[in-house]
Amino acid sequence: MIISSVKELNDTKAKVARLEQALAKELASLPSDYGFESLKEFVAAIKAAGGGGKRAGRPKEPTAPKTRKRAKITDSIRAKVGKLVKAKQTGSQIAKALGISLPSVQNIKKALGLVRESKKPARKPTISRTPAKLAAAPKLPKKHVSPKKAAAPESKASQVSDAATPVPST
Repeated sequence: MIISSVKELNDTKAKVARLEQALAKELASLPSDYGFESLKEFVAAIKAAGGGGKRAGRPKEPTAPKTRKRAKITDSIRAKVGKLVKAKQTGSQIAKALGISLPSVQNIKKALGLVRESKKPARKPTISRTPAKLAAAPKLPKKHVSPKKAAAPESKASQVSDAATPVPST
């Protein structure tokens, strides 16, 4: 049994070798069959027909994301921001016009004193205790109040025991 398996394996190997040789001859004659003098010309023609060597049908290879350069905030930019704010331009319009970010515009406006005050009233000052008064004031523990549970109805056993106990007569 082993001898027949080895013999079959050798026959298959010989058949693969003959097929490889036939394929090599066919591939070598392929450029001349299509009118090309060399293999290099044939390969160049195939690449040109397929899109110049680019992979057709596949998405482009991912490239590194482009990093944005940081804007240099110069005195001239600060002056332009001031002029545009006084010309009633919005912060986003100024940012687009000068090529800087909106937070940069806000920072420049704040530095130039061009930011409106908020309409919220100032907080009332809180009265704080002096350390002597803090030490003298007793600290009361906080009571943790849990939600009240509904009273359980009295059981029949307790009602029976009440009825069974004799009441002293007067």
